[in-house]
Amino acid sequence: MTGARIREIRTQRGLTVAQLAEAAGVSTGLISQVERDRTDPSLETLRKIAKVLQLPLFSLFQEEDAKTVSVIRADSRMLVASPVGGITYSRISPGHGRLEMLKGHLPPGGYSAAEPWSHPSEECILVIEGQLVVEVSGVRHQLGVGDSCYFHSSLPHRYLNLTEEPVDFVIAVTPPSY
Repeated sequence: MTGARIREIRTQRGLTVAQLAEAAGVSTGLISQVERDRTDPSLETLRKIAKVLQLPLFSLFQEEDAKTVSVIRADSRMLVASPVGGITYSRISPGHGRLEMLKGHLPPGGYSAAEPWSHPSEECILVIEGQLVVEVSGVRHQLGVGDSCYFHSSLPHRYLNLTEEPVDFVIAVTPPSY
């Protein structure tokens, strides 16, 4: 399903598999396998593809029929996990519109990215369980349950769990970005 969406958007943009692969810094074989749903790309690979296609990351999973009111059931949320850092995100917003809401989970010692990264959005994060470090422009902000942090995502950032307990949090991103 994701692969077909990537192929559809790539062809709409007039890109070949080789052009997308080169711009994303991955192999043509990987793009080909992803488009045929033969492999599940990592979160980092999906971010690279979304950036080249100039789309918000989660729009690669977007449902086409935008409704006036959307109910997202807890047991049917779209889930994205990264094999590096251990972070998982589930989308709690419908996947269309100008606001994206995600529930994040980091295991002990986990992180959202090996190195801070940026994208053209604004974010607000709320810790619902555990302790989270939000690193923005090299400055670390320690958050506990109920604490929140707002920042421009154009600043290099990442999330870290430096504790021995898992952490759960909610992120609002506007506009949705890669």
